[in-house]
Amino acid sequence: MNVRRLIPTTAVAGAVVLGLTALSACSASDAADRKSGDKLNVVASFYPMQFLAEQIGGSHVSVSTLTKPGVEPHDLELSPKEVGGLSDADYILYLKGLQPAVDDAIKLSGAKNTVDAAKLTSLEDHGAEVGGEEHAHEHEGEEAGADPHIWLDPVKYAEVAKGVGKSLEKTDPDHAADYRKNTDALVTKLDALDTAYENGLKNTATKTFITTHSAFGYLAERYGLTQEGIAGIDPEAEPSPARISALHAIAQKNKVTTVFFETLASDKTAKTVARDTGLKTDVLDPLEGITGKSKGDDYIEVMESNLAALQKALGAR
Repeated sequence: MNVRRLIPTTAVAGAVVLGLTALSACSASDAADRKSGDKLNVVASFYPMQFLAEQIGGSHVSVSTLTKPGVEPHDLELSPKEVGGLSDADYILYLKGLQPAVDDAIKLSGAKNTVDAAKLTSLEDHGAEVGGEEHAHEHEGEEAGADPHIWLDPVKYAEVAKGVGKSLEKTDPDHAADYRKNTDALVTKLDALDTAYENGLKNTATKTFITTHSAFGYLAERYGLTQEGIAGIDPEAEPSPARISALHAIAQKNKVTTVFFETLASDKTAKTVARDTGLKTDVLDPLEGITGKSKGDDYIEVMESNLAALQKALGAR
């Protein structure tokens, strides 16, 4: 991940001090009001965690997210108030390794009840190209690393959902039965999504797709596809001339039709590559946030839109 986008630990530490100072000014009655109605005060780091908390927590949780709609999660910066507020949360759900600012803030806040989604499933190392015969292949200047984009694989996301459900049961045992019921309902939806992807991508003219953001490694592996990232895990990294040339050759060899870009980042690189290689462009949403540009109102709907986009680009039969 690009070092220019990381927030220095000293800056986060300062924010924690300021935030906790602000919190000390809050009265005990304010804290009591926040917990009124028997709802857990849940803080989610970004949309995929928010979706899990809302779906599983249901009416028993009040969910807020650190990453507002339209903000690229990797670029998140936290205000002192947001950092300080972490110590007041009943439950924090985040994905370690995706947002350094969140990781540092949680560590320094001293928050007790935190759940790292990365520990609820297994992470793998992915470079710019994933799938096919060359798993985690590394291109010039691109190192493989632990890929945090587990939510784009419905099977892994279901594993995380089960872990979140169990953790909420322990946190709030009075409503354990409801959390189990909600978890089962969500897992059923994710299983159906997995089946739709498996069947929908089984017979295609090509198995290779090109993306500006190498977020779809787990999805590619799950359904027998090959993801060719223009630059790698970092959505803002600039590709080298050698990588552009390689993509041109890959596109010709594998009958690639489309270069995918995303909703929360610039499409400039995708359009440049598409123009240079004679390909079309389309959206493949990494679901790091829901905005007015999203092709769907929630995780399930956007994933269904992604499936349709992949089927079109890959020539599904």
